[in-house]
Amino acid sequence: MPKIIKNRLIEEFKDRDAFSREELFDFFRYFEPNLKEGTFGWRIYDLKNKNIIKPIRRGYYTISYKPRYNPEISNDILKLAKIIADRFEEVKHCIWETEWLNEFSQHQSTKRLILIEIEKDFVESLYYELKDASRFDIYLNPDEKAIDFYISESNKPIVVKKLITRSPIGKRTEKRIKFYNPLLEKILVDLFAEEKLFYFYQGAELMHIYENAIKNYTLNYTKLFSYARRREREQDIKQFMTNHMYHLVKDIIE
Repeated sequence: MPKIIKNRLIEEFKDRDAFSREELFDFFRYFEPNLKEGTFGWRIYDLKNKNIIKPIRRGYYTISYKPRYNPEISNDILKLAKIIADRFEEVKHCIWETEWLNEFSQHQSTKRLILIEIEKDFVESLYYELKDASRFDIYLNPDEKAIDFYISESNKPIVVKKLITRSPIGKRTEKRIKFYNPLLEKILVDLFAEEKLFYFYQGAELMHIYENAIKNYTLNYTKLFSYARRREREQDIKQFMTNHMYHLVKDIIE
């Protein structure tokens, strides 16, 4: 692809949160009136391969000027990840902490919660392993009472729960320790779906988190809405986005 066309493409769509396959086809047809569908498919493949565009849902793309979310890993997370890697090698899991959300929230929360999710057959084993090996307060699948009376008062709480199958997670390596983090798509859905657990990130704070995540990072909305569907909150999240940040998602939500 000539560099001048690539630059024109970026200039044409860089201020758009999303553009459709049809719009992209029309753009190329301006320069190549006889462009065939098969050749156009290769154009899209080339653009994705060169990280010029990213798919955000079926048939829609965005210019790849926004980075993927890649939060900083604390020493506490690394220590816990090492325990999981040593005792539960190759078992799907994910680990993160709510301190990451300070980047997106309006108020900097002093409340810190570490979340560890793991395949359902290993939940209890991990719980007892962490109770023996760490200095944190460990909670297994806490109910509303435990959240209100224990987790809210704990200085270093860890919640251990089942990992929902096909959750959006990504593998990461830090200091030779291999572990899984949730993708930003998963974090956003979980914050919405588990309002009792994440009670300190609801209301206006949740709106700020969603808006800043959408503005500052590339999101795959197919993954986000697919996971929300598995959590039975897809339509609720779409309505939430439509009500509070329509200007950011009007080209994305069907």
